[in-house]
Amino acid sequence: MLNPHFITVSDCLRTQYALVRTRSVALSEPLSEEDCCVQSMPDASPIKWHLAHTTWFFETFILEKFESDFHAHDPAFRVLYNSYYNGVGDKHPRAQRGMLTRPSLAEVLAYRSNVDDRIQTLLSKHDLFSPHSTELAMLVELGMQHEQQHQELMMTDLKHLLSLNPLKPAYSAEPLQPALTPPAITWLEFDAGVVEIGHASDSFCFDNELPRHRQFLEKFSLASRLVTNGEYLEFVKAGGYKDPSLWLSEGWDWISTQHISHPTFWHPAQSAAPAEKPAGWLEFTLHGILPLDLHRPVTHISFFEAEAYARWVGARLPTESEWEHAAGTVEMIPGNLEPQLHPAPYDHHTALVDMFGVAWQWTSSSYAPYPGYVSAEGAIGEYNGKFMVNQYVLRGSSCATPTGHARVTYRNFFPSTARWQFTGIRLAK
Repeated sequence: MLNPHFITVSDCLRTQYALVRTRSVALSEPLSEEDCCVQSMPDASPIKWHLAHTTWFFETFILEKFESDFHAHDPAFRVLYNSYYNGVGDKHPRAQRGMLTRPSLAEVLAYRSNVDDRIQTLLSKHDLFSPHSTELAMLVELGMQHEQQHQELMMTDLKHLLSLNPLKPAYSAEPLQPALTPPAITWLEFDAGVVEIGHASDSFCFDNELPRHRQFLEKFSLASRLVTNGEYLEFVKAGGYKDPSLWLSEGWDWISTQHISHPTFWHPAQSAAPAEKPAGWLEFTLHGILPLDLHRPVTHISFFEAEAYARWVGARLPTESEWEHAAGTVEMIPGNLEPQLHPAPYDHHTALVDMFGVAWQWTSSSYAPYPGYVSAEGAIGEYNGKFMVNQYVLRGSSCATPTGHARVTYRNFFPSTARWQFTGIRLAK
């Protein structure tokens, strides 16, 4: 989780801290207090809770450790905004975060302001090149990376919440421009051989990206771009959700019991004449309900759906090692990684496009520790390691990933039924 070689200069760290923290509040500004309080499902959290929990992280793991005269902003917050850190103490039940009408949004924002002032004061007093302060710098960097993860969750949790409102309200009133017609998929071949996987530089990484290690790959091919809405719609029209031969057993049971027949934010568009068949498809977006854009990458797809589609077209999902090895050939262009509210394909001027900044891409790899993995000591060690079971790895980044947060070795992970994230499909053979 903490790269032991990471170090930074105090002024630079203070500036970056302020930018990250400001962005979280800016994401909440178009919303009402009611919008910020509601929890749409147990897997999602209210916006107000995200704003408080990220602040709790800095207070609990940094101020409590390094502030000489530490005092909790509010002792009750230690339980209310603890997510899953058993080493810290009790937690408010995850599924009941939407019940926290108090503290108010104003009180949460005051909490953020108080902790921000104290963190900035703490950083201004430390020479971050001293051995004692290296840990402080690394923990602040971890807190910022943690908050960037929650900024993406804020957008996906909010999208799920707004999609359940019959009014289908838009988060943004800005119009969404139609996507250009994508080129046909081509297949890029990679030779068999031993490759190195995992983080290698002195920059920040999470502990689940370490250690760098060798992996043998058989010869494989990777699709040049992501699967589009139009291509996935053909799977829907062909009865893909009704053919058990395409699905893993658990996936078939899941779509059958949940009555799933299309991606989660798709809606059949009813024609004016009720007796006629649906005239087309709509998709709920953070720009509101819009006609389904057939040229955009399909998103909000579960692992089960991605795997079934791959089987239908005679392909498969890549392993995470295949994906990382291939991604190492792609230049990450910062200008194309500005966060967006809806996925759009980017022209990277490379043979592989949309590897970053569009949709997280499912792999066939179970989320497990790398050979030699060691988690950090104490409660901070609960960040990643204890979730390495019953989940699949996703690679790349999405349209909602904050600028600078993506990297080739990043390992995202979700259970096989997760659909509310910007998750898409890249095929392999």
